[in-house]
Amino acid sequence: MKAPIPENEARRMVALRRYKILDTMAEQAFDEIVKVAAHIFKTPIALISLVDGERQWFKAKVGLEARETHRDLAFCAYTMQQSEVLAVEDATKDARFADNALVTGNPNIRFYAGAPLATPDGLGLGSLWVIDRVTRKLDAGEKEILQSLGKMVMTTLELRRVSNQLVEEIERAKTLAGMLPICCSCKNIRNDKGYWERVEKYVQDRSEADFTHTYCPECVQKYFPELTSEEIFGAPKK
Repeated sequence: MKAPIPENEARRMVALRRYKILDTMAEQAFDEIVKVAAHIFKTPIALISLVDGERQWFKAKVGLEARETHRDLAFCAYTMQQSEVLAVEDATKDARFADNALVTGNPNIRFYAGAPLATPDGLGLGSLWVIDRVTRKLDAGEKEILQSLGKMVMTTLELRRVSNQLVEEIERAKTLAGMLPICCSCKNIRNDKGYWERVEKYVQDRSEADFTHTYCPECVQKYFPELTSEEIFGAPKK
């Protein structure tokens, strides 16, 4: 049975893209979390998965070779739509998962427990999950631990996002501080991708600055010689 598509799917996908995490290389911070999860819960498999449009992709994994599966097979597509840990003691007896290819075939999931990974504004991205090939139960204390590990994953994702954003801002600042190719005629600027764009757009895309339009005194004299600066700009404040 496929998990229903969340009502906020469009916003969720925008949020997922904002982290720029899909299809990235393995990173120690995430690898360590799944190792800890597998050790604590004594499961052969532990993963961090993110649910994309048509797939679930594994950022970190222990005990599994696959890098991704189709979204229709993702237990996490259910987990990410709730705020608490999803625990399945025996997947063969759960109507949502009994006919799932990951249950009927390799890796033969029986026990599943997943903590949702959600953005600060509550948009589900995926889950941290542990699975076993035998049926098991999860008590309240274990659920709390798994939930805490899930929060650690999100904290790491947030730190990674902010760090990347800072690097981008530094690069933008370097660009603004350096030499900028500017057209002698129209004054358009060539950006770092080789495209030409208006000065206003170039600066707005790389800073918090906004623009208002007016005339400088020299242009007033050139184009409106009959007017005074005071008539255009107003009398200077005393």
